[in-house]
Amino acid sequence: MTDLFGDAASQSLARQAPLAQRLRPGRLDELVGQQHVVGPGKALRRAIEEDRVPSIILYGPPGSGKTTLARIVARATGASFEELSAVSATVGNVREVLGRARESLGANGRRTILFLDEIHRFNKAQQDALLPGVEEGLVTLIGATTENPYFSLNSALLSRSQLYELEALTTEELQEIVARGATELGATFEPGVEELIARRAGGDARSALGILEVASQTAGSVPISEDHVTDAARKRPLLYDRGGDAHYDFISAWIKSTRASDVQASVYYLAAMLEGGEDARFVARRMIILASEDIGNADPRALMVAVAAAQAAEHVGLPEARLNLAQAAVYLARAPKSNASYAALNAATAAVRERGNQLPPDALRSASYAGAKKLGRGEGYVYPHENPAGFEVDCLPEALKGTVFYTPSGNGEEAES
Repeated sequence: MTDLFGDAASQSLARQAPLAQRLRPGRLDELVGQQHVVGPGKALRRAIEEDRVPSIILYGPPGSGKTTLARIVARATGASFEELSAVSATVGNVREVLGRARESLGANGRRTILFLDEIHRFNKAQQDALLPGVEEGLVTLIGATTENPYFSLNSALLSRSQLYELEALTTEELQEIVARGATELGATFEPGVEELIARRAGGDARSALGILEVASQTAGSVPISEDHVTDAARKRPLLYDRGGDAHYDFISAWIKSTRASDVQASVYYLAAMLEGGEDARFVARRMIILASEDIGNADPRALMVAVAAAQAAEHVGLPEARLNLAQAAVYLARAPKSNASYAALNAATAAVRERGNQLPPDALRSASYAGAKKLGRGEGYVYPHENPAGFEVDCLPEALKGTVFYTPSGNGEEAES
């Protein structure tokens, strides 16, 4: 009786499971996307097909197929397959898995694959408990993470694993998944709605199928419309984590776009950061740095605009400070560019580090104290406002006379005279 009720419960759960769960691919040929990792002839595909998967870390955004790949390995392998979630697993759970793996290997020579979801949530002690099993080859680790593993995993674990980065699915790939879901549900669409669902999913297959399922339930027997999708897609398609690598990737993209004078991209990446919850003060600080590093004296007002935007962000706060930051971003992107001041400072710094602090010529040294003239301080100094020759002297230390650190870029107000 227990087995009968257990089987009935399993069948009921399968029918009631979310659409994304019901449509999870079971074979590589059914997987949509990630062809750069599991396409024909790729190393990971061959390893899965030949049941020789090494320890791997699957890194990518939500809904990109990390868990699906692990499930495909579970179906394909002859090894024992263990699964833990780092959200709830303890050091004790890890040691239990390692113990069972050792028994399995000793009793029948059967190896063990451990799938560890959300591996970035494992702290140092938990990672250290897992490491010996991976080092010995006692378990083959498949770790899944949405966060950059170089930020969250220890170097020893990373060095013993192959890292595969999965990508957010394209609109076309998501449309293929939505079409499969519609077939499963027996749903139809008004024109353009499939593409709308794919766009609103933000690269996430799970989100796309979730939107489709809710929209289908709302639509009932009529074709799914844009209104149904809008009502179902309450979650914004944002892939941003201000505590992770998105924080660095998006500010890097903003800096490089603004440096390249791409106004459209500058405003877009600014909006992406602010919508993702980025600290406005952090963005403003980067604007101040860029104003001097990449614009400099080609437009001296750029620094004033950036500082004003930072002050506005402090006084006004979000959400209104978005306007101040947007104005500054547009100004900085459109401004003429020069890194001449930045390059000059780097060159001068290199000279100081190589030769030390070379003393200024006696003519330039302080002669304002008693006895200074006896030491020759100030001797030979030509006051430029009384003698034009004073504007043409080389004021560098003797060992550096004639050295050029700063060269005007010729852009904007930094044109060579």
